[in-house]
Amino acid sequence: MKGWEVVIGLETHCQLGTRTKLFCPCPSSFGSPPNENACPVCSGQPGVLPVLNAEALALGVRAGLALGCSIAAESRFDRKNYFYCDLPKGFQTTQYAQPFALGGGIELTNGRRVRLARIHLEEDAGKAIHDRGERTLVDLNRAGVPLIEIVTEPDLRSSAEAHECLTLLREVLVYAGVSDCDMEKGSLRCDVNVSVRRPGEDLRVRVELKNLNSFRHVVLAIEHEVARQIRAYEGGEPVVQETRLFDAASGATRTMRRKEDEDDYRYFPEPDLPPARVDAAFLARERARIPELPAARRARYVSELGLSAYDAGVLTGQRALSDFFEATVALSGTDAAKRVANWVTNDLRAATDDPALAGTSPAALARLIELVEGGRISTGAGRQVLKELLRAGGDPDELVASLGLAQVSDEADIEAWCRAALAGRDSVVAAVRAGDLKALGAVIGPVMKASGGRANPAVVRETLLRLIGSA
Repeated sequence: MKGWEVVIGLETHCQLGTRTKLFCPCPSSFGSPPNENACPVCSGQPGVLPVLNAEALALGVRAGLALGCSIAAESRFDRKNYFYCDLPKGFQTTQYAQPFALGGGIELTNGRRVRLARIHLEEDAGKAIHDRGERTLVDLNRAGVPLIEIVTEPDLRSSAEAHECLTLLREVLVYAGVSDCDMEKGSLRCDVNVSVRRPGEDLRVRVELKNLNSFRHVVLAIEHEVARQIRAYEGGEPVVQETRLFDAASGATRTMRRKEDEDDYRYFPEPDLPPARVDAAFLARERARIPELPAARRARYVSELGLSAYDAGVLTGQRALSDFFEATVALSGTDAAKRVANWVTNDLRAATDDPALAGTSPAALARLIELVEGGRISTGAGRQVLKELLRAGGDPDELVASLGLAQVSDEADIEAWCRAALAGRDSVVAAVRAGDLKALGAVIGPVMKASGGRANPAVVRETLLRLIGSA
């Protein structure tokens, strides 16, 4: 790497969260049997006409607004011509000359801004499955699924910056309700353009890394490709413009095809679709549907709620988790935000991937925290109640009673457990009298065990100190 600068641009394809495809009423759902979601339009039959899905345009515009883009009052569709077995029409309907969104950007944590060149609408191709090299199977369920392609300028300078940029982009798209961005389902896919140059040089030949389906693969593919290009230049070999695929098993990239130029696609205006028009009312409606975005939430959690930057980052990493936290704080009060954050980030997040689908609710968690903070139950008992809430729901107070978890603060009971725990532990008594209060841990554990975890820890500690001091 010494003496070389890396130049990276991203082309991210995001499947929009519509029920139907971009130009026909076929479902855009994932997981259907092969070719079940196909019709004359998306299978490219002669004489059919496309009709633009208005919801796809709305979601695309919302994404553009959330990313700070300028939205065109009028955008147009074009035909991108190429042949492949999973493209039944022989062309892809996309936006080339007049995309619906220009500009915008993403702020990295190092303060650098990654500029967006454009966002355009387009339809997805189908899926070709090459069966052991003996035959090719084609599934058209994805053909015609609505996508936005988000293209950055070549502003990234490392694989780490590319990873962060994609992470922040995904957060915005999910928060805005544009897409679930589930990479396992193909809802988010990334192509990466990579080149290297000597500092101060103009851009050299770029290589496209195609269809990377995880952020980890993006990092590994970039790092391998950068090393490959540097070795080539330093060895006097040419780097050619091409498309390469990343082989996760070997950690290497390999040639897929020589990269086409834009002229090779013979773009021309789509004659069967009118321009897509967006007026002021349309923009206002979609802007109003954008919630507070994760970067703004993180800043507010730190400045107004007193959370650490780490906790704020964890909470905003998933919109469902952040929304759950917000609703719980609204019920518990902002002065309880740190306690709520501890329960949500440590206990709730560990117990379920999606709190929105869990059996509990913000009201139940708020009440559970109140029971723990008020000394009605111990923290350990609170975790038992939370597990039951997640499993089957219910009322925290009723669960405390039915599970026999109410905290015991009766001094007589606690003193009996403490005397039993101190019996025969003269070394502990001596250590505590000598000022080693940590030695109390050796007897607090047995007391809690004897009480079934229900003894009030504060009363246990006070009682042990009293007994040791008067012995």
